[in-house]
Amino acid sequence: MISIRRMTKNDIKAVHDIEMDTFSVPWPEPSFHHELEQNPAARYLVAAEDDGTVVAYAGAWMVFEEGHITNIAVKQEFRGRGIGRALTRALIQYAANLGVQYMTLEVRKSNFVAQRMYRELGFENLSVRKRYYPDNQEDAILMVLQRLPEVQEDFSE
Repeated sequence: MISIRRMTKNDIKAVHDIEMDTFSVPWPEPSFHHELEQNPAARYLVAAEDDGTVVAYAGAWMVFEEGHITNIAVKQEFRGRGIGRALTRALIQYAANLGVQYMTLEVRKSNFVAQRMYRELGFENLSVRKRYYPDNQEDAILMVLQRLPEVQEDFSE
């Protein structure tokens, strides 16, 4: 069974391994330390198996009324099981609980699987960021979610 929880410093190695296997320009491991220890706007969640093995993660920066999703990645052998969708939903709910009014993200123009998932979660295309990705100069689609869920009354950080 998979559960979703806040990311801790103990998860960084596993998260970075997923990052390395997923992205052509991965964040360096110290970036995740910075996010957890020094960035007050950052919030990261992980999806983990019962034994604690991290299989996915997602993060966002929450600044006033805006939430900006920075990364979402699922370990390759766990893709296609709805974990990324569940994690993204949990991150959206987390943002709503913090008072975020809308969320944004960039996604590669060629990443149709992710785009479909985001649209199914209510994101809409807003614009195109030309040559956004440094590895191949691919365009990014800027997407926005304008309707977040109701705040959970029992929420606490």
